[in-house]
Amino acid sequence: MTRTVLITGCSSGFGEATARVFADRGWNVIATMRRPKAGADLARLERVLVTRLDVQDQSSISAAIEEGIARFGRIDVVVNNAGFGMNAVFEGIPRAKVLEQFEVNVFGAMDVVRAILPHYRAKRSGVILNVSSGVGVFGLPMASLYNASKFALEGFSEALSYELAAVNVMVKIVEPGAAPSTGFPSRSGSEAQHSTTPDDYDAFLVDMGRIYSGFRNGADEDAVEKVAAGIFNAATDESDQLRYVLTDDIKPFIAARRETSEAEYMRFMRGFFAPRSEHAAELP
Repeated sequence: MTRTVLITGCSSGFGEATARVFADRGWNVIATMRRPKAGADLARLERVLVTRLDVQDQSSISAAIEEGIARFGRIDVVVNNAGFGMNAVFEGIPRAKVLEQFEVNVFGAMDVVRAILPHYRAKRSGVILNVSSGVGVFGLPMASLYNASKFALEGFSEALSYELAAVNVMVKIVEPGAAPSTGFPSRSGSEAQHSTTPDDYDAFLVDMGRIYSGFRNGADEDAVEKVAAGIFNAATDESDQLRYVLTDDIKPFIAARRETSEAEYMRFMRGFFAPRSEHAAELP
């Protein structure tokens, strides 16, 4: 029987690329997005259903799952990919944006999981794959909300994996790094327009601009392809591995977090993010 995957956030980036990988491997694909018109190219592929799913709209989650099952008979893998970031100093971010970050990146994924579980329990099988990030493992300045949401997603996913093993459902987490060629960085930057940063952070922002420019230049050139292939492999390898690191750019940071002492890790991170500008050095 041909297997079926449901993927959220397929209008661009990792979601779109992942939908294409599954379709190329002969799977039925339920490619979901907030605005299905953005998926016109995907809809032309064989065995691909493009439909609306907005993770902030619970009724659309249930409707997409029902439509997918009606079309293909079953769902075997769910990929929670929908999400967004925000590059800004926390102090300047409105509370409404804090809530939105969690509604999309955490509560949205939870609602998709809750909606698929009756189907999975009925057939006593299924895979849930949650797309986290390197910043689900280590903290970065200017990404406090995204960090918080992905840390939450990682904790939720690990705890859930123990529960769902009881009903033969597998939970997986993938951890990609930067992908400048997707629309994610531009949205993260545009979201910062909703914040108002106090002038006291000016020197810090100069430092961070320089550091993050270097990070972007060091990102994997084929990040999108690596992540899409990594998601497929994680979803189909039938192992009980929980976490998968998918791009090389974040491996030194993850190794520092997971393979060294707390003191060594903090020295490593502060080597990047300790204040450097003359103005910052003069602050009391």
